[in-house]
Amino acid sequence: MNTQGEIESAIADGMRRFEREYMGRGPQDIRAHLIGDLVVVRLKSVLTSAEVHLAKSLPAGKGRDLLKKMRSELLEAGRPDLDRMVEEITGIRVVSLHHDISTLTGEKIVVFTLADSPKFRKKKRG
Repeated sequence: MNTQGEIESAIADGMRRFEREYMGRGPQDIRAHLIGDLVVVRLKSVLTSAEVHLAKSLPAGKGRDLLKKMRSELLEAGRPDLDRMVEEITGIRVVSLHHDISTLTGEKIVVFTLADSPKFRKKKRG
């Protein structure tokens, strides 16, 4: 049985691999947090320079909306792999996935809702 930190680190590593393979580049920084039956993943600087340009270039938020739609479709296409990765690490079935991306900061948030809270061992003090 892993510690909470080991579970969070494994999920962050899995998300980093997903971003590289599906999105074409990894985030500058990534953190995963296990909070009860939720896994919250925060990825920083995920946008490519082309995506930043697209988000700013089209009028009235059309670039932003197009970018969010494309990123959402890509994430949904890879969702079976993401669910499998989280389930293998936590030992708990993924019930739902929620996500959003900021075209201003390049930050992305992904939240997995699990069927139950994962069990983990306490970190030894030493």
